[in-house]
Amino acid sequence: MIQILAAALIWLLVVCLLPGIRVRRDHSVLTAAITISVALTLNIDQVYLSIDSVLGGRNFVDLAANVSMVVGIYFLSRAIIRAATPDETLENRDSAGMILLATVILGLAASFSAIATQGSSTRFMVDYGDQLPAALYSSIQFVYIGYVVSVTGFTCFRFRGDMSRPYFRTALAFIGVGCSFAVLLVLLVLVMDVLHLQGRLDAMRAVSPIYDAAVVAAMAFLCVGLAVPPVARRVIGQRQSATEAELVGGLTKIWEKTTNKRQDVRLVRDTEMISQQDQAQRLHRMLVEVQDALLVEPSLGSFLDIHDLNVLNAAENYLAGPFVRQVPVRRRKGERAK
Repeated sequence: MIQILAAALIWLLVVCLLPGIRVRRDHSVLTAAITISVALTLNIDQVYLSIDSVLGGRNFVDLAANVSMVVGIYFLSRAIIRAATPDETLENRDSAGMILLATVILGLAASFSAIATQGSSTRFMVDYGDQLPAALYSSIQFVYIGYVVSVTGFTCFRFRGDMSRPYFRTALAFIGVGCSFAVLLVLLVLVMDVLHLQGRLDAMRAVSPIYDAAVVAAMAFLCVGLAVPPVARRVIGQRQSATEAELVGGLTKIWEKTTNKRQDVRLVRDTEMISQQDQAQRLHRMLVEVQDALLVEPSLGSFLDIHDLNVLNAAENYLAGPFVRQVPVRRRKGERAK
């Protein structure tokens, strides 16, 4: 049940990330989320048994799931750290990280090959955790994950206050807490590995419920933290579009009053062309043209009433906002107001 719940949480994150795939330039979070989702899905008993039976019942699916997990955790960590830190040269300095990841994968393969197994097992570490190679196999994976999530969580808490957008601060807080639960999860796994080697199965089973809770908590906080930015951007984008449509509607009348008198200030001669532009670009362009018309011929201000002035002020304040979509408007040569 825990495997299904964990897989469902991370697949839900993938669903939240998919709508922005066309506009996002960096797909590393989505790629990492899919990789981790595959790893968790492979650990679902029915999926595990059906695939491993095709592979000869050698538990290669467990190895594939664990390799997929460490690869996904690595790239997810890099994406989070890159987003959280102001250092733009971060990507150029990670050859050591790739070498460490490759070493971990080789260590997993080597220790796995030394484990004596008998048929497919959906409880791999429960069945074979009393073997030293199995304990080493588990420890290599989780020590690496613990190191990676520790660095990631520390980075999130360190740079959280530097984020200008509130939803980024919220996201980093959730991710940092998720990483903290992930570190607890790693410690619990290592404790259970030691207890299993010592033959203290009752003590190991007593720790297991805490491990299950830590898995759910870590996944829940990480998924929420990673889902907050794309969801928040979509919500803010919809609100901005509604605000821009309202401002464009109010500014159109003012634009017609002023630029009909001084059409030389219009940056686009064809009225239909300006109506087909993006709302933010259209708002910006009309505001510039209205301001140019009033600058060239101040007497046009007499055609504007209090409502018009309020609309102009609202449009100026909106376009000057810190989070508004920036739309540069450039004049063609020879179209400067005189």
